[in-house]
Amino acid sequence: MTIRILITGGTFDKEYDELSGQLYFRSTHLPALLKLGRCQLDCQVTSLMLKDSLDLNEVDREVIFSACSQASETRIVITHGTDTMTDTARDLAALELDKTIVLTGAMIPCSFGSSDGLFNMGSALSFVQALPAGVYIAMNGMIFTWDNVRKNRALGRFETLTVPLADA
Repeated sequence: MTIRILITGGTFDKEYDELSGQLYFRSTHLPALLKLGRCQLDCQVTSLMLKDSLDLNEVDREVIFSACSQASETRIVITHGTDTMTDTARDLAALELDKTIVLTGAMIPCSFGSSDGLFNMGSALSFVQALPAGVYIAMNGMIFTWDNVRKNRALGRFETLTVPLADA
């Protein structure tokens, strides 16, 4: 099984400029992460863009949708900024592709030693192999369906919109 990984940017791929104090994009960290994680999966990586998700526009989203539609692989992981990840997931779900698509990202840039990016990517790669066709978000070891997730900015994490019946 080959997994297509689509790179769009987000905090996942940001660098820190020590002189200006700004975050910026240079290149993706994904090949280094796959090597660091000793990934043995057959992954085909495509870099679509390196953008903050708040800067994504309709043309950018069309590039993402087209890449998913045209991919010969039925298992796709997308690196994406966390601020609009749920929006892209919703719009991808509307395409009703017969593929398993998992979006993931990082709250802290992968270039920082304390990043959650490596763990999130490992989780996304595991989830994309095991889940049925659909659109999902994988963050911090959790998996969410596209229609039952939100980013809790106050707590800095993703969470379900509804309480599972077992917890009610």
